[in-house]
Amino acid sequence: MLEAEGVDQLSLRGLARQLGVTAPALYAYVDDKHDLLAAVAAEHFEGLIDRFDAIDEDDPVERIRALSHAYVDHAVDSPALFHLMFRYPPTPVAGAEAFPPATRAFDAAAAATAAAIESGQLAARDPGLASMTMWASIHGAAEVLLLGFSADPDAAAVLVDSVIDTVLAGQTHPLQ
Repeated sequence: MLEAEGVDQLSLRGLARQLGVTAPALYAYVDDKHDLLAAVAAEHFEGLIDRFDAIDEDDPVERIRALSHAYVDHAVDSPALFHLMFRYPPTPVAGAEAFPPATRAFDAAAAATAAAIESGQLAARDPGLASMTMWASIHGAAEVLLLGFSADPDAAAVLVDSVIDTVLAGQTHPLQ
């Protein structure tokens, strides 16, 4: 329903109808719409973590590349759910607590950046900032693809590779 109609159109009564149960029956599982959306977002973050865990790459820079592609694939596979995920931030922001499933996903990706810095493959000084920079960049690439700028999977992969290469080059030879 979220993919077809969007978050704003979702109602617990409509969901109950779709499931063939009464609305009060849903309240045995969730407190309200916000609780339901948080549970869906948590599940989708767990799916992203599963994608990250499936990557079998020991080289930290190649792991960053693979994680970045997995992130974009996750976005493209379920655009509405991807957008829902980021109503729940991985780190505290004004007016919102950190969302543990989002934090676990961010930390899984950040570990590769920290390993690349530790191994000397990246010259960045601050692993947190380097990880946030990579995330902001690859998230931007995912959003561009979700806007429909490339329906061609090969062109999409070229864009994602270009973003990854550009950020990694900047972190290999950072500005002083």
